[in-house]
Amino acid sequence: MKADAVQSLIFEAKEARLAALDDLSRKLWLGGMTNAEGAIETRLKTLKLLNETLLAGCLPTPDQCLWPDSLLATRLLETLSGLELPRLCKGQPELVETVLMSLLFHLDFIVDYQDRGRLDKSEASALALAAFAADWQERRGEMDEWVEVFGMLPEGGKNTRWDTIRGLLRSEGWQDVLRIRRLLARLPELSELIRSLGRVRPTDVDDEQSQQTVPVMERATAQSQASRTVHVPDMPGETRGIQRSDRIARMLPAEALLLGHPKLRLIWHARRAERTLLAYEDDDRMQEVHLHESIVWQPQPEPQPAKRLEMGPILICVDTSGSMQGGAEVVAKAAVLEAVRSAHAQQRACHVFAFGGPDEILEMSLSVDAAGVERLIRFLGQAFRGGTDICGPLEKVIEKLEEERWQLADLLLASDGEFGATPDLVARLESAKKELGLRVQGLLIGDRETIGLLEVADDVFWVRDWRRYGNSGADSPIHSKSLTAMYFPGALRNPETRKTTVSGETASQAVRSGLHRGEPIL
Repeated sequence: MKADAVQSLIFEAKEARLAALDDLSRKLWLGGMTNAEGAIETRLKTLKLLNETLLAGCLPTPDQCLWPDSLLATRLLETLSGLELPRLCKGQPELVETVLMSLLFHLDFIVDYQDRGRLDKSEASALALAAFAADWQERRGEMDEWVEVFGMLPEGGKNTRWDTIRGLLRSEGWQDVLRIRRLLARLPELSELIRSLGRVRPTDVDDEQSQQTVPVMERATAQSQASRTVHVPDMPGETRGIQRSDRIARMLPAEALLLGHPKLRLIWHARRAERTLLAYEDDDRMQEVHLHESIVWQPQPEPQPAKRLEMGPILICVDTSGSMQGGAEVVAKAAVLEAVRSAHAQQRACHVFAFGGPDEILEMSLSVDAAGVERLIRFLGQAFRGGTDICGPLEKVIEKLEEERWQLADLLLASDGEFGATPDLVARLESAKKELGLRVQGLLIGDRETIGLLEVADDVFWVRDWRRYGNSGADSPIHSKSLTAMYFPGALRNPETRKTTVSGETASQAVRSGLHRGEPIL
């Protein structure tokens, strides 16, 4: 037994030397076991420390690093800090693993540098750290570009397919992406518009255009009836049994016989005084109904609108016809880019239809990975430059809504409004709004609302200064987007069902006031 105990202690001591392996991923502990620099125990403990601190977005002090030697550890921490890698690595376990694997790879060359160039340890270490810094200096710049556009690292910072991503970042199309992203900084309202799409999460805002309403209960005071049992002494009623009492009228005959005896009558008087005469017990209770005030909840006469829903799937129709060429097309594609960013950050589905003339429809689902960004760059360079046919993409949207995944989606229509839908398609779209709750948000990138846009959109958000993003850079000469409603109030196809403009005023009010309520995006 003593020998077994000694063997167990020896085994536990050997296991304790490699305890850090339990907290490292397979790639890190394999790299840590085979690295040529330093002792294995200190190397594994320092890798564990670096892994934890980088995940927290910081670095350990040189005194905490047991590996490599003190001079090299100080240089290593300075290099990591100068590259600002802790900022990028915060909360990114895949990226932290990639950084540490790269570090192990470059430190493994110290021995080779010494053998090949006959350098001392300090010079060889400097070469290894310089190579590590050069590798990550370039990659960090590329990551910063990606974060600037999408707000997060590609695929969580994984090293897989990075060569493909690097090729995309050096393409001409990526420069267009960067330019459009910087445009979004001047359109903050566009981000709010994208956020409001979809019907998944309720908000605190009332949805005045909701097809379904919910009654709101209000507090009121009312008279209520309540029944209670009341005890009425000496009330004649049904005999229930026998009890002790002083009631002469209800005493038993046996008690009355005591009164006729010259001596027992004293016992009768004593019992009466003590209320112990045997007497019949009557049911002397009665039910009484009385009124009292109570709090009740009553529905209001008019139901209130339901709360607005948001943060659901996104369907986007982007006009890339000839009339959109220039600044209007840039703003439309900026809306697509913002939708992709929001959808990825909030884990929402996003599907885009780019359309032009008849049968000119480009359809794709966009995601923030190498394949998705490649499709996005291809889309940003796509334009049909012909006529405008809205019916094709709207039919595709209605078909998409029949799929279970997209039943809670909303539609964003980015266009200059120079189109017209057929009466049949408008009717089908109205049916989808009533039956499925679909909401169509129009992003007007032009000078005025058109009849075609007003017939399909529930709301219209106006990018007034869209010319600034084209070659002209001029301001809009139009004072209001609602010229159609002001000067042609009866032009809509269905006047009975569309008596109000998209901003809530009647057409006659819009004519008198000259303006819709609501402000343009810019």
